[in-house]
Amino acid sequence: QVQLLESGGGLVQAGGSLRLSCTASGRTFSNYAVGWFRQAPGKEREFVAIISTTGGSTDYTDSVKGRFTIFRDNAKNTVYLQMTSLKLEDTADYYCAARYGLPWRRKEEYTYWGQGTQVTVSS
Repeated sequence: QVQLLESGGGLVQAGGSLRLSCTASGRTFSNYAVGWFRQAPGKEREFVAIISTTGGSTDYTDSVKGRFTIFRDNAKNTVYLQMTSLKLEDTADYYCAARYGLPWRRKEEYTYWGQGTQVTVSS
């Protein structure tokens, strides 16, 4: 079992920045790929970013490329999502998820999920 806890969400003005954290407990975190997903009201949960077990490989959905950065510190069992130049359309609940092995964009591939943290971008 892997337990995930997100933090760092909040209210921010458009153009601002936030850093989300996903802290894991349980099994050896460095064996798990991690993804960030988000779900806006009335919409399906969508892929945002993924990172491999070592952090050497990352991938992003097109709408956040150049603005968001995913990275991890396995010594702290934590994956981060640094979000800059935030836009109104980034408003959503953000979830981190973990799966053993390789990272995937598909949310169905992930075994463990956190409870989410809310990000609201205002004009």
